[in-house]
Amino acid sequence: MKLLILTYGTEGDTRPLVALGHELLSSGHDVHLLGDARTLSSAEELGLANSALSGDIRQLFSTWSSQGPKGVAKALVQLTNANTRAWMVETLAAAEGCDAILTSGLAGFIGLSVAERLSIPAIGTSMIPLTPSHDFPSPFLPPGLVPHWLNNASLRLTNQLVWFAFRKSLNEARQTVLGLSARQELPTKHPMLYGISSTILPQPADWPVHARVCGQWQTPAGEFTPPPELADFLHAGPLPVYVGFGSMAGIDGPLLAKTLVAALAGRRALFYPGWSGMDDIELPNNILRIGTTPHDWLLPRTTAVIHHGGSGTAHSATRAGKPSVVIPFAGDQAFWAERLYRLGIAPPALNGAKLDAGSLGKAISFVEGFEVQKRAAELGKQMEQEKGLVTAVREIEKLCYRVKPPF
Repeated sequence: MKLLILTYGTEGDTRPLVALGHELLSSGHDVHLLGDARTLSSAEELGLANSALSGDIRQLFSTWSSQGPKGVAKALVQLTNANTRAWMVETLAAAEGCDAILTSGLAGFIGLSVAERLSIPAIGTSMIPLTPSHDFPSPFLPPGLVPHWLNNASLRLTNQLVWFAFRKSLNEARQTVLGLSARQELPTKHPMLYGISSTILPQPADWPVHARVCGQWQTPAGEFTPPPELADFLHAGPLPVYVGFGSMAGIDGPLLAKTLVAALAGRRALFYPGWSGMDDIELPNNILRIGTTPHDWLLPRTTAVIHHGGSGTAHSATRAGKPSVVIPFAGDQAFWAERLYRLGIAPPALNGAKLDAGSLGKAISFVEGFEVQKRAAELGKQMEQEKGLVTAVREIEKLCYRVKPPF
């Protein structure tokens, strides 16, 4: 089959789709990936054909992250609406001759519309649970806000809010680019495959048959030779703590560095700046700043992971058998922090806006505990048994042969 994978988001949004694309390629399918230009390096590394969509999500995060979660959400809506027509044109051109579209992220509705125009199947993909369930509330609402009996309704509500935010620009592009009529209702009937581990979020019993938790979608472990400085640091003492906030930007670097140094209290640590802008901040000798390093290689060589709670990092830390300290910034991050806390492998989420050395130090001490370390190791072994990519490819192949578009 010839397949198009469409996504738009951060590194954490794109990398699992790259992993899925690589697995599909290895299974004999012709695959092309569309995504933000700054997130396509992993596709290049794996030899996955790819093209950049219009827009620059890193610049957006750098500009708006200082305004908090509401500022980021507003900026994401503006970016999507500003680029909807361009994404529609770019997706239509890339999808010509394809047998199906796998669609995800901020460009999700666009993939559904282009598939409708070409009369080919569209399969939704996500690393965030978007299908309503009574088992959990909307991942985009603060944990504890929604009473259990409103779980299902809360996700239906946030899904509708997202639809209302994008509907006008989407329908304009449907009409001008695709020649399709405006869509008045949120599309919900298409298949949904989730690159989510059942160890962290079991398949809800009340989900429809077209929604499936597959397991984590992780890029294949390749050979990696660490830089001499990293190798020497790892061999020089006990396992370090890993600290990294991925694609989060707009962070008060000097304040965060001061807080980290005090909370670590001399513990050995690895620090990955990511998009934080902290590449040049001075750090003491017990903290080594590192560049991009494969999580599957690095995290097993640590004792705990301090991160922002993105789905990808939460999954990778758990798979490595390591507990987490989660400092959510926006979006679904607090949801994953809550899942890890309920599993017993993380303390309650820390408030990044009010982060202090005392609370962070206590959280680090918590994840160093024997029972927490033991629990994390057990869940890591359980998660290793999951075959998320194999499951997803099998589902895609079955769906493409039986789904009759449009949705």
